[in-house]
Amino acid sequence: MDNKKNQAILLLKKIKIMKINWGTGIVIAFALFMSFILYFVFKVQSDSKYDNELVVEDYYKQELAYTKQMDKEQNAQNMSVKVLISRVEEGIAIDFPKELDITKIKGKVSLYRPSNQKLDFEVPISLSSPHLLIPKSNLVGGLWGISIDWNYEGKEYLKREEISF
Repeated sequence: MDNKKNQAILLLKKIKIMKINWGTGIVIAFALFMSFILYFVFKVQSDSKYDNELVVEDYYKQELAYTKQMDKEQNAQNMSVKVLISRVEEGIAIDFPKELDITKIKGKVSLYRPSNQKLDFEVPISLSSPHLLIPKSNLVGGLWGISIDWNYEGKEYLKREEISF
């Protein structure tokens, strides 16, 4: 048994084991970490599926459109009597203020489904009374986003609301 032990010791002496001090270990760990990070940086920069450009090409044009949208929403907020959106037995009712001349109201009502884009649709605003009804036959149960974009005597308005049906 001692003979085998001595042979193992001799074998270890013959094989030079590389000894790494703590300073060398830190440098190796730092180099491996930098290699890991650089690998992912180059992968993201070279692979076309990781597109890191602007979300939209015409960002500044869309920013101006967004500002216009905010102005429309502010116009709707500043109205003395606001447009009301409510859920009724027959569907979704949109009530415009009775003080307005309904023949001068032009625009559209957009209904969108956050969970399924295929169910989205638009309804043009053409009123014979201050009430507009979206029939429930056009609606599937769940959350709906409603956007009413209308124009009255040259002034633009926008009202958005979410409703569960």
